[in-house]
Amino acid sequence: QRLWPTFMATFKRKCASLCPTPFEGQICRQYSSGSAYPSVSLSTPLPGIPKPVFASVDGQEKYETKITTLENGLKVASQNKFGQFCTVGILVNSGSRHEAKYPSGIAHFLEKLSFSSTAQFESKDEILLTLEKHGGICDCQTSRDTTMYAVSAEVKGLDTVVNLLSDAVLQPRLLDEEIEMTRMAVRFELEDLNMRPDPEPLLTEMIHAAAYRGNTVGLPRFCPPENVEKIDRKLLHKYLQSYYCPQRMVLAGVGVEHEQLVQCARKYLLNVKPVWGASTPANVDKSVAQYTGGIVKVSEFLRPEDDFIPFAVLNMMMGGGGSFSAGGPGKGMFTRLYLNVLNRHHWMYNATSYHHSYEDSGLLCIHASADPRQVREMVEIITREFIQMTGTAGEMELERAKTQLKSMLMMNLESRPVIFEDVGRQVLATGKRKLPHELCELISNVTASDIKRVTTKMLRSKPAVAALGDLTELPSYEDIQAALSSKDGRLPRIYRLFR
Repeated sequence: QRLWPTFMATFKRKCASLCPTPFEGQICRQYSSGSAYPSVSLSTPLPGIPKPVFASVDGQEKYETKITTLENGLKVASQNKFGQFCTVGILVNSGSRHEAKYPSGIAHFLEKLSFSSTAQFESKDEILLTLEKHGGICDCQTSRDTTMYAVSAEVKGLDTVVNLLSDAVLQPRLLDEEIEMTRMAVRFELEDLNMRPDPEPLLTEMIHAAAYRGNTVGLPRFCPPENVEKIDRKLLHKYLQSYYCPQRMVLAGVGVEHEQLVQCARKYLLNVKPVWGASTPANVDKSVAQYTGGIVKVSEFLRPEDDFIPFAVLNMMMGGGGSFSAGGPGKGMFTRLYLNVLNRHHWMYNATSYHHSYEDSGLLCIHASADPRQVREMVEIITREFIQMTGTAGEMELERAKTQLKSMLMMNLESRPVIFEDVGRQVLATGKRKLPHELCELISNVTASDIKRVTTKMLRSKPAVAALGDLTELPSYEDIQAALSSKDGRLPRIYRLFR
């Protein structure tokens, strides 16, 4: 009780320090009462509040992508980004599309063999321990046209990271026991792929095989089971000799100084002799993707480069998702596949648009699923959606799709690994990089006539169809082709005496 007056006096002094003048105290009371809020506009500064001081720049763009080409043809690309961590990696113009002269599955094997023992490091564990000293992690991913070795670590460890990357890409030991372990890993992945409840990876493989039968991006991305035993060190070295040459590589970094990255590249990547000997880039397969169409679900053909952005906008306009997706406009609930398909046909499990883009071709697909008894009706609904793409897009839905695409682009490019992949892939494919504001400007310039032009051109091609599951009610390929050539997208009628 004796302490109570002292405590109250201290509390009053604290309150007085928060609102030292009667006028400021009046403001605190006025704007802390619920009734005063509606009369104050959110765009009007509150009276008595200090004017904010914002950070300013000198007007010079400090975060553009810088590109340097070394004497051996290797490109070094970087984008600075604030933070103590960086993402650095080597991208190689090599993937499953380049395996026409080899047994399919080499790129899949190389992905699994990545960051194993090298000339400097005895094992993968030693590589991981080295990275742990700089808080780092490593990963390798292959696609149909690119192989990407990446490391995220502290900026202070950049020299170690580039040294490690150089060793992992150019000096892998490819020991017999490592290759045998990789065979086991590949077999397990193939078995897992066929047992997954989600059919999307298999359908993606199938739609590429149907669209580009036996060539380039239609070649298997995963190693076929019959090729697992055929791939050995000699075959891998032969492939690496052709495709892992400096002219087909980009060293990309995000969150690093360009000059420092170039210096590390000169130190570790300029005069390094690979373990497989001198490169022979003359043996590179330069085949251009040949779209064939055929059946092996509903998909279509892309593009010259000018059509890439309109197709990306069209993909956002179609949107879609699962029947149990939740959310508002930002979740795609106003896209065509939601409004025209999922909202009207309760029995549809899924209807989603996908856009696969490559250096010389691409695919626009609609993946749909339903009860096996309603497959025919489902296919007709999707073919009608393809035909309706050729109509004039409404101004509101077009602007919404463009805004969603720009929003997704900017949100994704907040992530350092995504920026790294974007920089590496663009520089590898085109030798330069379009900055986000340039891409946003291209998106803004897309018109309804652009959408109509690319969809009309797309529907002139034969469809590629992939189907998985109980296919008793699946229409024939000829019927699907006829529907996509008609004015309304309807399948030919079938008349049955008995059901």
